[in-house]
Amino acid sequence: MFPVAATLRCRPAREEDQESMTDVVGKQRDDSSPNVDRYFNSYAQMSESIATLQRFMSLRDMVIRVLKKKSEEIADLEIADIGCGAGTQCILWAQNGHRHVHGIDINEGLIKLGKQRAAVGGHTIDFCLGSSADLPWSDETMDVCLVPEVLEHVPAWQTCLKEYARILRPGGLLLITTSNKLCPLQEEFRLPLYSWYPRWVKKYCEHLAVTTHPHLVNYSRYPAVNWFSYYMLREELQKLGFGLCLDRFDVIDTTQKGALAKVVLQGMRAVPLLRWLGHVTNVGTLIVAFKADHRSGVNEQVTIY
Repeated sequence: MFPVAATLRCRPAREEDQESMTDVVGKQRDDSSPNVDRYFNSYAQMSESIATLQRFMSLRDMVIRVLKKKSEEIADLEIADIGCGAGTQCILWAQNGHRHVHGIDINEGLIKLGKQRAAVGGHTIDFCLGSSADLPWSDETMDVCLVPEVLEHVPAWQTCLKEYARILRPGGLLLITTSNKLCPLQEEFRLPLYSWYPRWVKKYCEHLAVTTHPHLVNYSRYPAVNWFSYYMLREELQKLGFGLCLDRFDVIDTTQKGALAKVVLQGMRAVPLLRWLGHVTNVGTLIVAFKADHRSGVNEQVTIY
């Protein structure tokens, strides 16, 4: 059972927090650059695409399935969407009947767009401008923390993990999707096999991306600077008091799969080498982690499906 929290509102982002986000690979492009407008327009359009909507709906439904395995009642959840962009994921949760949805992003234009879209849909969502490394909410006030494609862009990613742990209640769920250093394919840079480049080569590419070759990262102001794996994030989260950690293979709903797919999944879950090979074939990393709550036993290693 996840208790209802008091109404939460964001404080204004501190200037130094916003500045820290721009220190990715040195001097960033100026906000007045046409590349910034190009990025905003590209992201705004992409955030309403069928592919984006389907992806966020799939993630939402997966989180709800996992939560239902842990609790009979999941109404009135306090949900934090970190790096909410134009609010697509927030709105999808609100459309599903959740009344306490909070979104935060470093991009003021996207926050404004998210507010506009929520108002058009008749949804009350708490949007605010701020940094993933210094969240505005009090300790242990959130039941669900959603972090889609954020950590790879933030130099202070370990500080971010500490913030996610801080705001989650005991038993709360953290969902992170991010880069995968095990897979040679990726969607961050328009370069072949970029995940496997040596660190010094990546640093040079990051410099090009924010200076003379912004097209390498689709004109993003914050190119990916971190590369993770499920195993790496699991280790870091367990240091911060998370218990049960699930990867993409643990959270697949096998009731919707055929006999062969079920056998393959069972093999991957049972054999560590097969699981590792499965991660090598996936472009991104997905991890679902529960903040330990020894009173309820939510940190025990149990099978979800």
